[in-house]
Amino acid sequence: MRGAMRGVALFLAGIIVGAALMTSLAAQGTLNSGVRLNHVGISVPNFQETVNFYEKVMGFRVSHRFAPNPDGRPGTAFVQISRDTFIEIAPAMPDAKPTITHIGIGADDIKATVGRLAQNGGKPTEPNKSANSGSILANITDPAGIRTELNEQPPGSMMRQAIDSWK
Repeated sequence: MRGAMRGVALFLAGIIVGAALMTSLAAQGTLNSGVRLNHVGISVPNFQETVNFYEKVMGFRVSHRFAPNPDGRPGTAFVQISRDTFIEIAPAMPDAKPTITHIGIGADDIKATVGRLAQNGGKPTEPNKSANSGSILANITDPAGIRTELNEQPPGSMMRQAIDSWK
């Protein structure tokens, strides 16, 4: 249960950071065009217990999972808390503590978003399609070392299918 509570604390911290990011972007006018908080990635030592917590206690559904890792650890699970907002739960390496791994920002047009960030002095990576999820992903790291994953969800991507199936 302690691990589950840590997971909730990490998730809430991620939401706060994401809200601060979005508030900051909104204050800058055109930077917020077509972007929103999409997910918070967490890495946990008690993977299935954490997934069960979000499903059974919090009442969220697992929208999709990746295949197990080559080392036998379970694949990442995405828990959907609203139509467009997810928690990405990944198994931590042995003896690792729970941590927020990244903040996911959804972008309607990832190429335009990456272009705006570069124009404003950022150093985002080039967008690439994920073989696992079908999402188009790019990353940018802030001065504190926190990674923000920019993602666009084209038709057929796992997350787009979850979003479109939301009732």
